Amino acid sequence: MNNFNINALAIAIAVFVVGCAQTDKQANHQLAPLLETEEAMLKSEKDNVIDKAVLRESLYRAEDSVALNKQLAGKAKLHVRERKKPAAAPGRQDMQLSAVATYAMNGAVSMDSIRAPSEALNRENYAHFDDNAVKLVTQHPVSTFSIDVDTGSYANVRRMLKAGSLPTKDAVRTEELLNYFSYNYPAQAKLSAPFALHKEISASPWKADKHLLHIGIKGYDVPLEHLPSANLVFLVDVSGSMQSANKLELLKSSLKLLTNRLSEQDSVSIVVYAGASGVVLEPTSGAHKGQIISALDRLTAGGSTNGAAGIKLAYAMAERAFIKGGINRVLLATDGDFNVGTTNTEQLKDLIEEKRKSGIALSTLGFGTGNYNDHLMEQIADVGNGNYAYIDTLSEAQKVLVDELSSTMLTIAKDVKIQIEFNPAVVSEYRLLGYENRLLNREDFNNDKVDAGEIGAGHTVTAIYEVSLKGSNSEGVDALRYQSLENQMQTINTDEIAFLRLRYKQPLATKSQLLEWVIAKHEIIEDIAQTSDAFRFSAAVASFAQQLRGGINTADYTYTDISQLAQSARGEDPFAYRAEFLGLVNLANAISQPEQHAQLIQ
Repeated sequence: MNNFNINALAIAIAVFVVGCAQTDKQANHQLAPLLETEEAMLKSEKDNVIDKAVLRESLYRAEDSVALNKQLAGKAKLHVRERKKPAAAPGRQDMQLSAVATYAMNGAVSMDSIRAPSEALNRENYAHFDDNAVKLVTQHPVSTFSIDVDTGSYANVRRMLKAGSLPTKDAVRTEELLNYFSYNYPAQAKLSAPFALHKEISASPWKADKHLLHIGIKGYDVPLEHLPSANLVFLVDVSGSMQSANKLELLKSSLKLLTNRLSEQDSVSIVVYAGASGVVLEPTSGAHKGQIISALDRLTAGGSTNGAAGIKLAYAMAERAFIKGGINRVLLATDGDFNVGTTNTEQLKDLIEEKRKSGIALSTLGFGTGNYNDHLMEQIADVGNGNYAYIDTLSEAQKVLVDELSSTMLTIAKDVKIQIEFNPAVVSEYRLLGYENRLLNREDFNNDKVDAGEIGAGHTVTAIYEVSLKGSNSEGVDALRYQSLENQMQTINTDEIAFLRLRYKQPLATKSQLLEWVIAKHEIIEDIAQTSDAFRFSAAVASFAQQLRGGINTADYTYTDISQLAQSARGEDPFAYRAEFLGLVNLANAISQPEQHAQLIQ
């Protein structure tokens, strides 16, 4: 193949790849110099080996193939530079849609062998993280983290399993699977002391000689009839990416469920955004439900996604209708696929962090598949002093926006941090299950300027530590020689396993309050069968999350073992959430075994 052939082949392939792999704006920008090079080649080339008419038609078809492949990939149509289609080369009217086959000579590679994608391109975005490591108590006696009441990971994992595939490892956040469930912890009777603590320690079901330390916190619950008035802004993504039944249509149905629970003292505004943002509904009393629902029904999808512009406008609307002493919250409903305006996650977080100073919280409701940005949704809810839920079905919308309305809307404590100090005379090692992106430095615990998570009315928070007790022969890390000698010289209380501290602020306070509890050695329950349903079921959920993330810390524990443990702890299950969990465990087991999976999909 001569130089002209090679250059033409390179240009055609570059046009095809650039067009398929980039966004519209980037692709058009990068295609321009390639097209200019093509024109220059056609004007200067004196070699008559290649028919110029054939080459010109070939390159035109390459651009046409770009647009076709973008549509097949579920992306917006690429608007390349307008070019008039040239006349077909003589004798070549039967040319296939292939940029290379029409001008490559002597058996050159044909673009016919490059197939269009058979399914929509998966551009879902998840933040990578590694599991928490085992810590030696002699080196790291203190563990500090922010609480997390998000549940988005569980619903998203459920969606993937029901679609017939194991979830992406980074989509599985153990704490969000744990906190999806309510464990019937006792609640405090008054808001002045907003937390009740449940603590339990027993044998680990997946590793002999190890123990699980279960810590549960229950927030003070507020009945629906006693909720303060709410000023809500529905911030709705109506960009082109939301144009499917499991996105905008499910979103509208979900917000209608919430609308039907509002009172006349509540206020709703609706802000939409695509390439630009706008107000669809000015602040409207909850008494006018028909007007709010009608505004939702009129929403249609189309255009690009300027999420930052919508966020700014939503906060402005919330400030206009601000209710002093009430609930002031923006509900951002989107797939998170921001592609114009401010799209950088850190810049968006900075924007929301500044806006939260106004006393307006931001929660996120995630929808859809294929381009879903889980990383963005979880992060901006965190800095917005809100919570994150993924809505895959109308039943999940019912759970989040109706059944758990008080927890979702009313914050009873903010900047909630947990710190636990392990006694090196009793505990040799520990590992925190989950909360990898909520870890704090030891000194952050007493620093009231360090942001942490919020707890809503009636929310439960569960954390589990896997611990190795001294002399249990279950240590996975060798102790240091000289550190061990130093500890042997100290006299330490051997009746205490750990000391638990919790800091929180009242919703309008700037100074935190401290709660403390001792975890005593005599509290250990050696037989896991004698533990509460909450202990055993949460252990099953934690082991399921670890198994989905690779199972490197659960030894030979299997999905069957997880199912049996969860079955033994179903207890009261009024909404059948625990029954559904059992179904997901069995489904994951079938998918992970090819023969069973084949039978499942037949």
